Amino acid sequence: MSNSEKKSFFSTLKVGLLFLLALLVFGVAMAVWVPVGWLWQQMSPRIDLPPEITVNQVSGQLWRGAAGLTLAEHSARLQWELGMPSITGSELPVRFSVTTPSSRIDGDALIKWPGNARIRASGLVHVGEFEKLIRQYRGAMIAGNVEIDRLYLEVFDNRIRQAEGIARWPGGLVTWPMGARRAQANFPPMQAALDTSNEGLALTVSEQGGGGPAAKAVLLGNGVMDIRLYKRMVDLAEQPWSDAASPDDIIFRVRQPLLPGGG
Repeated sequence: MSNSEKKSFFSTLKVGLLFLLALLVFGVAMAVWVPVGWLWQQMSPRIDLPPEITVNQVSGQLWRGAAGLTLAEHSARLQWELGMPSITGSELPVRFSVTTPSSRIDGDALIKWPGNARIRASGLVHVGEFEKLIRQYRGAMIAGNVEIDRLYLEVFDNRIRQAEGIARWPGGLVTWPMGARRAQANFPPMQAALDTSNEGLALTVSEQGGGGPAAKAVLLGNGVMDIRLYKRMVDLAEQPWSDAASPDDIIFRVRQPLLPGGG
C-alpha cells in the first residue's frame, strides 16, 4: 500500500469521527435547548392518556422542564431533570417531583427502553385536598397529613410488576358516611402498607404497632378496586358490633371502578 493510500484511509476515518462527534453534539444540544413545549405539541397527538389526565402549561427543555397536570379534576405540577443516559442509551435516570397546593412527592426513576422502569419516591399528602373525590366514593375522611416514607414501583412491559411501600398517619379525627349523616371517632396512629399479590396491587391499613389488618384495598387488573373492611376497624372506632365476630372477620366488602366512568 502506498503512502497516498494510507493518507486517504486516515482522512476518511477522521471525517467519519468528526461526523459522529457532530451528531453527538447536535443530539445533546437538542436535548438541552429545544423547548419541551414544542416537542409535546408534536408528540401529544400520538400519546393516548387516560381521560382523567390532562397535560398543560409545558415549559423548560427536555433535559429539565415542568408541566401542569389535571388529575381527576385536581391540579398538580410535574418537574423533572434527566441524568446522564447509559453508554448504550437503554437506561435513563430521572429525578422528579409532583406538587399540589398542599402535597408533594419527590423521587427518582430509572427508565429502561422499552416500557420498563424502576421508581422510588417519598413525600407528604394533605388528605383534605382530595375531600371531594373521597366523598364522591363515600369514603372515610381523615384529618391532617399522610407521610409516605417509602414507595417503590417496578414496571415491566408497561405494567406494574412489583410494588412496595409504607405510609403513616399520626392519628386523629376520622369521619365516614352512615346513612344520611356522618359518624366520627378518634383513631390511634395508623399505617398503610403497599405490596403486590396474586390479585393485583394491595394496600393494607392497620394500627401502628398493632396486629392484623383493619382495612384492605386491592386494585384488580381490570381497574376495579376491591375494598374490604375488617371488624378490627370497628373496634378501633369503638363502635358497637356483635361479639360473635372476630377482629379478622370481613364485615363489609364492595367493588367499584377506581375512577368515575371506569370498570
